[in-house]
Amino acid sequence: MKTYLLIWVNLFLAATAFGQHHMSMKMDQGAGGKREPFYTKIGNREIYHLYIGDTTVNYTGKARPAMAINGSIPAPTLTFTEGDTAEIYVHNNMMMETSIHWHGLILPNRYDGVSYLTTSPVKAGETHLYKFPLVQHGTYWYHSHTMTQQQSGMYGAFIIHEKEPSPIKDYTLLLSDWTDDNPEQVQRLLHNATDWYAIRKGSTQNYAEAIKEGQFKTKLTNEWKRMTAMDVSDVFYDRFFSNGKPENTAPQFKAGDQVRLHVVNGSSSTYFWLNYAGGKITVVANDGEDVEPIKVDRMIIATAETYDVVVTIPKDGSYEFLATPEDRTKYTSLWLGSGTQHKATHLSRLKYFEGMKMMNGMMDMQGNMKEMEGMTMTNQVMDMNTVMYPEITGEAKKAADQKNQKADKMGGMNMSGKKADDKDMGNMNMDGMDMGSNSSDIVTLNYGMLRSTKVTTLPEGPTKLLRFDLTGNMNRYVWTINNKTVSESDKILIKKGENVRIILYNNTMMRHPMHLHGHYFRVLNGQGDHSPLKNTLDIMPMERDTIEFRASESGDWFFHCHILYHMMSGMGRIFSYENSPPNPEIPDPAAAIKKIYADDQHFYASARVGLESNGSDGTAALASTRWKFTTLWHLGLHDRDGYESETMLGRYFGRMQWLYAYGGFDYHYKKENGEPEKNLFGQVSNKDNRKTVVAGLAYTLPMLVVADARIDGNGKLRFQLSRDDIPITSRLRFTFMGNTDREYAAGFRYIFTRNFALSTHYDSDMGLGGGLTLTY
Repeated sequence: MKTYLLIWVNLFLAATAFGQHHMSMKMDQGAGGKREPFYTKIGNREIYHLYIGDTTVNYTGKARPAMAINGSIPAPTLTFTEGDTAEIYVHNNMMMETSIHWHGLILPNRYDGVSYLTTSPVKAGETHLYKFPLVQHGTYWYHSHTMTQQQSGMYGAFIIHEKEPSPIKDYTLLLSDWTDDNPEQVQRLLHNATDWYAIRKGSTQNYAEAIKEGQFKTKLTNEWKRMTAMDVSDVFYDRFFSNGKPENTAPQFKAGDQVRLHVVNGSSSTYFWLNYAGGKITVVANDGEDVEPIKVDRMIIATAETYDVVVTIPKDGSYEFLATPEDRTKYTSLWLGSGTQHKATHLSRLKYFEGMKMMNGMMDMQGNMKEMEGMTMTNQVMDMNTVMYPEITGEAKKAADQKNQKADKMGGMNMSGKKADDKDMGNMNMDGMDMGSNSSDIVTLNYGMLRSTKVTTLPEGPTKLLRFDLTGNMNRYVWTINNKTVSESDKILIKKGENVRIILYNNTMMRHPMHLHGHYFRVLNGQGDHSPLKNTLDIMPMERDTIEFRASESGDWFFHCHILYHMMSGMGRIFSYENSPPNPEIPDPAAAIKKIYADDQHFYASARVGLESNGSDGTAALASTRWKFTTLWHLGLHDRDGYESETMLGRYFGRMQWLYAYGGFDYHYKKENGEPEKNLFGQVSNKDNRKTVVAGLAYTLPMLVVADARIDGNGKLRFQLSRDDIPITSRLRFTFMGNTDREYAAGFRYIFTRNFALSTHYDSDMGLGGGLTLTY
């Protein structure tokens, strides 16, 4: 009897499991051929199958290659229930390796998804299983952590619901950016200091524009301090998306509905301003962790952050939830509700020269940010960029009239501890500076407002204190921590059971969203025991923030800037737990870490070739973070014009990399008539047949002029001053060069496309010419 009873029980359980499997089965509609179900639930196991493949998209009228998951960009939203177990099979149908990182999740180290650091890469044609318990709830996301694949479409939302469902309706909003350019080419262009993206965004801040706006002195001061144009983002993006569309709709919501938006910034390098046509935004969670509700008019969401916000549909109609990139070049919208459209307030163009003036005051002559006397900027409470926001400080034409007035909304606060006209602050116009929720009629969210709904104090234990200065420069697009890339740094050893405290200081002109894998950290924002928990921290220029976390895991974990191109340039560190057991995903740790280091050791190619009526001038280079290999040539059309070739290998020094030491070989021929030419030092220039080794130093002076001093194998000295690409207008550039060998040149270049320009120049050897310049 007992045997029969056991048989019937087992049959019942099997039938129940089959029924659960059958009822929850969803098939992937975007793939050909026989495949496993996209989603299956068996008991508390939530099983997903993700198929990664190459695809072609057309967002701008041009077909472009991309990468999709289950045929979709963005990838499908994965939804789970807290307490269940995630089983995710990643099938790689591409011809290259890939990976998936589960951003913000607390999970075993081996499943974190950073190739060669925590998890083995998913090779072409292979399948990888990620299996981990879901020990939290909230809004998270997932993306490739291999090269620049995220930019090509590999990202999706990851939502973990509480066991008890919420009565509030919800909706997942995934924001992202898209460029028609190959992301690897984007990276190359950034490292080669092209301003093509600034041209497309209208943010070159050229001299003609400076004169027109009465900001000529501001522009001169900026270049005197060896800074390039002021900008808030690096890349020109062709489109911004809400769930894969420039404008998306959610017509299912009705008047009176409250909607909880799970907002994910899945972009590669874009910050978004958020505002809503239907009224206030109520912030209820950040990075998956609940906070006490805060009502704001607007907020900025950093790259890789997530927020849960509640909005209300006030009456019949469709209300715009607007996401505007920080550079305000375009926007993307989600329309909530149906019927008559109610637009949100769209943001005007930034006042770049006001931002430049501010930066002039904040930066010293050595490229360091100057902390203001008696004041510490922290937790986004003081947004220095507010001087650029017309909606806060007024339009540009009105700002000039307010220049010498006191800032009414500053309450008479002296920002620098000095007189308003003190030169150290660069005569900054601080009128209307947004100091948080009380400085303007517009209430803007900042981290100081976030208060956790639970006590977050760390357990007692030893404390390890670390100081990280975020460093780098735009001129060569180098991004570091304490002036070292990941490959130039040792792993940071931590012990299980200790508390790790990090004091971060942003010594650059860019915002950086710093992300810690596999842990939550407390942000010390003045909320005491209820300091908020986060996994991604936006830190603004000149800001000093303190975070801390409990070392409770094992293995190696990545900490990095989540702007994709900053991370690939080396802005990160690796935390490594002492005495961790071997990771079965990384059988050869020594070989694997070399793969990690290779990301910021990459060499990028560049070339510029002039084809003009007097001959050809050109340069070609391969450059990495510290090293550069270059060759240049001057080739006249006639024998009397001569030709010259120089090939050099050199290294950059210092945080700003203004010093460059090099050595190489110089060959020069020019038919001389009469006496041999002598340089300004009285030495024979021997241009008729010069074949010699060369060693020298180049240094970037104020006004971005490069001073180059060298000596060749014959003892001949040469000193040269030069500068490329002086921005006369948005597209017109001026270049000059002169040296003690009595060689000089000057010319103009008008940029039509990224690769093509009309050019003309006069060269002391080759004379006057005009034609084309090709740039790679």
